[in-house]
Amino acid sequence: MRYEWTVLTVTTIGMLMFGINSRIVIVGLPQVAAALNADAEQAIWFTQAYMLASTAALFLVGRASDIFGRVKIYVAGFVIFTLGAAMTSLSSQPVQVILFRGLQGFGGGILSTVGVTMIVDATPPQKLGFFLGLNQSAFRLGAMLGLTLSGVLLAVLDWRALFYINVPIGIFGALWASKRLREVAEVEVGSPIDWGGFITITTAITAFLLALTFAAYGVAQQSTVCLLLVIFAVSLVAFVVHERRTKYPLFDLSLLGIREFAGGNIAQLLNAAAWGAVLLMLSLYLQLVVGLDPFDAGMRLIPFEVAYFVVGVISGRLSDRFGCLPFTTSGLAVTSLSLLLFSTMDAQTPYSLVLVYTLLFGVGMGIFASPNVSSIMGCVPPERKGIGSAFRNTMFNVGYVISLSLAVLLMSLTVPYGTLTQIITSLSPIAIDEADRMLFVEALQKTFLWLAVLNTVAIIPSVLRGKRRTTAEFNRLPGRNFGGVAEI
Repeated sequence: MRYEWTVLTVTTIGMLMFGINSRIVIVGLPQVAAALNADAEQAIWFTQAYMLASTAALFLVGRASDIFGRVKIYVAGFVIFTLGAAMTSLSSQPVQVILFRGLQGFGGGILSTVGVTMIVDATPPQKLGFFLGLNQSAFRLGAMLGLTLSGVLLAVLDWRALFYINVPIGIFGALWASKRLREVAEVEVGSPIDWGGFITITTAITAFLLALTFAAYGVAQQSTVCLLLVIFAVSLVAFVVHERRTKYPLFDLSLLGIREFAGGNIAQLLNAAAWGAVLLMLSLYLQLVVGLDPFDAGMRLIPFEVAYFVVGVISGRLSDRFGCLPFTTSGLAVTSLSLLLFSTMDAQTPYSLVLVYTLLFGVGMGIFASPNVSSIMGCVPPERKGIGSAFRNTMFNVGYVISLSLAVLLMSLTVPYGTLTQIITSLSPIAIDEADRMLFVEALQKTFLWLAVLNTVAIIPSVLRGKRRTTAEFNRLPGRNFGGVAEI
């Protein structure tokens, strides 16, 4: 077996587990919140903690993989992720779930960041889109499995099974990765880690995400939110100044001068901010408005994953041949259309229409995702693949966290926060007052509409990134050892 296929099979396990975990909590969120007597803020933090922890440390993870090698860091990610899942399943209080979900998120961030980097290291540039598409399809399969497993597990077991289901997969993944992977990248042995850069960027990201979360849930005074935003701004400036002066920077700022890299990451940030909360909103709609149980709600979300999976593989393959720009831009346009259609749903909307909207949503995301990752990673020099992947993942995770906070903030403009908490923790629409249920539907509609607008804005940086070279153009460039660079 060629080594690029070996890397793909190993990283597929990580992406499969990552996909299972990302969806298994979405459908079961009302049940977990009710079992632990968690309010809406704590319930959302069950997902926020995961994303925040995986985001804050990604720069360190990316740089560490450039220095110490991908394999060691990747195996460590499996161990951390598995430990976090096990500890979460043993939790007895909402705070414990939040903390251990954070540990699990840190491990998940390692798997998603370093896994993509290893694929880029081992794969010929003319096949990169296809291989990344296959890797992303593993996430989609895991997501489908997570949506199905959540309903089954909650029907026969309690909420803890949603987390300890990851433990045997994680143990197998760690052992398989340590046995099959080898180091092929040229690591910077002996280079120091830029701890000053790590501290400043981690402080900036954490302060920014906390400010957004506190503002969305109204759990802190306005002065606290303003203070966090000031800390974010000061830390970000300090990070940039430090990185420009240090000999071994945590992040090579010159990467932002590559138009394809910068445009692709901005488009990904805005897209993630638009779609990150969509599946959770659809799950709440299906359970609390339509009246489905968790299993049926999960099954109704599977068409999105199927469309994303099938179209993602095809789109990745075609982008290798025709370039990434047509796919990233058209994918964003289709996604915006689907979000606009979601904003028209109410309690009387027939499922046939919901199914069409869901499939369209999956098609749009499938067209966009793999070519965008290929575009971003294909223009990064080989010695910067680790930190380049970390930056890409950071932009996605920041956008994803923004999406969840933004969705709650937008819904709370229509539904009072206390009422929103009661609705989210309700296990049946029967327990929801009819007036409150109609108000909740209105909140969902308005939120979908604003997310459609936000996703449409992402088209601008996607277009401005420039045209990526096709395979034929790449092959005419002798001596190249990494993907096509945007035409600046």
